[in-house]
Parts: sequence; structure tokens; C-alpha cells
Amino acid sequence: MEWYSALLFLLAMVVGLMILGVPVAFAFMASNLIGAWVFIGGSASVLQVVDNSTSLITRFQLAPVPFFILMGSIFFYSGLAVRVFDALDRLLGRLPGRLCYLTVAGGTAFSTLTGSSMANTAMLGSLMVPEMERRGYHWKMSLGPILGTGGLAMIIPPSTLGVLLASLAGVDVGKFLIAGILPGFVLAGLYTGLIALQIWFKPHYTPSYETPSLNLQKSILIIITNIMPMALVVLMVIGLIIFGIATPTESAAFGVLGVVLLAAAFKMLNFEVIKTSVISTIKVGGMVFFIILNSSIFSQLLAYSGASSGLLNFAISFDLSAPAMLLMIFLALLLIGMFMDPVSMMLITVPIFFPIVIALGIEPLWFGIFMLMALEMSQTTPPFGLLLFVMLGVAPKGTTLKQVATAAAPFLVCDAILVGIIAIFPALVLYLPSVMR
Repeated sequence: MEWYSALLFLLAMVVGLMILGVPVAFAFMASNLIGAWVFIGGSASVLQVVDNSTSLITRFQLAPVPFFILMGSIFFYSGLAVRVFDALDRLLGRLPGRLCYLTVAGGTAFSTLTGSSMANTAMLGSLMVPEMERRGYHWKMSLGPILGTGGLAMIIPPSTLGVLLASLAGVDVGKFLIAGILPGFVLAGLYTGLIALQIWFKPHYTPSYETPSLNLQKSILIIITNIMPMALVVLMVIGLIIFGIATPTESAAFGVLGVVLLAAAFKMLNFEVIKTSVISTIKVGGMVFFIILNSSIFSQLLAYSGASSGLLNFAISFDLSAPAMLLMIFLALLLIGMFMDPVSMMLITVPIFFPIVIALGIEPLWFGIFMLMALEMSQTTPPFGLLLFVMLGVAPKGTTLKQVATAAAPFLVCDAILVGIIAIFPALVLYLPSVMR
């Protein structure tokens, strides 16, 4: 079978099963078993696939995934998340549009820890949009910041999706997590500047309202008791990796310990919280590992059938420059992402795109951040971006898809600006990993 026929055969099976409503992981599993039978031959090939499966998900670099998921689950189910939200709301006082800034800051923290932009959008949409509407905020100012937080969540560590992408691509997990810090700060600045400009030109979009005033002593007390402890946990996780004190797995474990101690200190830890968090971690973690297993087998089939090498040679034969190839990949990710969630996209595209960019001499760490941004942008790209429909489902009655897409558009521009910045200044991504111990 020619390489293009093999590639089309494998991809058609996966996409066809997804269209029929088969869950992503099971669609890949069925395609892998059929592909092994076709390309390797006989029932022995299927047994070989099963025998090799355990080695694919027992790699040490995958260990941070369940720790980060558990860390986010305890943070959310214990009520620490609400505590941080309330503290930030009180501190910002009478700042015009403070709920917009609060949504970006709080939403980024939540989705960074949980690793799910969809869950984060649904939660913030149901929590913040009705409150902002009640206080007279324009729909652009209530919907936009929530949809914009995903871009930050994808690249700022600790990010479970970042760990997943690094694992699938064979990139150093610790360096990859750290690579997202500086771009994340730049994107946060762009979002903040955008909100400030929107408020400046349309002050009536964010009406003022009375709030209790806080003196300096009370403000400091709120920071010390409600915000600083959680900030220290996140900084500890990042710092242990940067300074080479601990591996990503050990840092993630310390993060779980830190959140548990905080919840206990604030008397928010009980058996129900632990039970719910552990069950959530088992469900999400099991799904992630099952997906990684099937993705690894899929990559091996692409290589064994000759599809990977054939596609690589075909892409290089066009003699395109690296920027032109990156542009084609970026547009392809935006198109695919209108119909798939980020994890599904990673499964299909990582085995195809990473060999191409490595052959072109592009740094894999840099391309990973580039790819994460493209994946997240695709989720809010009209007319079929999945996050647009998630927001539409939790937004107040009468909200239209056009309104949701219009609110998200300025934040997509910020994402595109960041992609341009890291393309011109790749050191923004590569500097911190280069100085890690």
C-alpha cells in the first residue's frame, strides 16, 4: 500500500468513527487494532499491540499528569477557588470593569490547574456572566474575557495539556512547562491592555457600582490569608522545576501536598472533598492515559505503514521555507480545531507535524508552544469553534452565536499578536529553558 493510501486509510477510520459518535479514545483503539491487522498481519499483530501497550503508559514523564489533575480537583472542590475569587473581587474595589480583570485572572488559574478550557468556560460562564449581567455589564465585556482565558491556561504552568503535548511529542516535560512562562505573561499583558482599551473607549460597557472600601491593613490581611498561600503553591511548583531542585513529577506531588495543607488549614478539607477529588482524578486521568496509549500505537502504525516517512518526504519536496510551512500548519490547526477538542487534535497532528518541523530545523520546544496557541485559538474561531457553543449553552437566554463570536474576536487578535511575537523573538520561549539547572 502506498504511503498516502495508508495515511488516508488510518485517518479515515478515526474520523469516520468520531462522526458516528464513537468516543475519541475508542475510535483510536478500534483504528489501531484494524490497522495492526492490515499492516502487520494476522491475529498475532493484535496480540503484539496489546503486549506493548503497558510500556507506552508507564513512562516516568507521564507521572505529573494525575498529580496536576488531583491538584486542580482539590483546589476546586474544597472551595479554595471561590475563596481566591472573592478575595480578588474585594481587593479590586471600585476599579472600572474589575469583574473583567477578575475573570481573566481567576479563570486562568482554574483552567491552568484543571487543564480543561471547556470545563473552565462552562464554569465561568454559568458563574460570572449572570453576575456581570445583573450589574449592568455589556455582553461583550462579560463573554469576551471568559473565552480569552483559555489561551493563558494552555501555556502557563502547571498545565496538564502542556504535559500531555510534551509527552506525545517526546519533548522534555520540565523544560516545556517552563517555556510557557514568559509568553504567558506577555499574553496576560495583552489581555489586560485590551480590556483597559475597551473600557476607555466604551466606559458605559462597565458601569460603576458601590463596593465596601478597604483600608491598607485589611487589604494586606486579605492578600496574606487568601491569595498568597495559593500563589506560593503555584510558584513552588514552578520554582522547583526551574532551579532543578525537583523533577516535574516531584514538583507536581509537592503541589498536591500544598493544596491539601491549605484546604486543611482553612478547614475546607473533609472526606467528601477527598472522595470527589480522587474520583474526578481517576476518571480524567484514566481517560488521558488511555488516549496517550492509543495515540502512541497510532504513531507506530503511521511509521510502520510508511505514512510518516512518506508524508515527511512529500512535505519537504515542496521546498517551502520554514515560515511558509509554519503558516500552513497554523491554518490547518485552526481549521481542524473548529471540529475537534485539543486532545483529539494532538493525537492526530503531533505524529504528523513534529517530524516535519524537526526536519526543517525548528526547535521542538518552540513549536510546542506555537502549537498550543494554535490549538487554543481554534477553539474560539468562528463559525464552528467548540468553546463558542459551550459559552452559548451557558449564556443568558437570547444570546446569539454572533454575539459570542464578536466578543471573542478581540482576544483572538491578542493570541495572534503573541504568535507573531514568539515567531520574531523565539528567545521569549527558549530563554528560561536554556538557564534551567
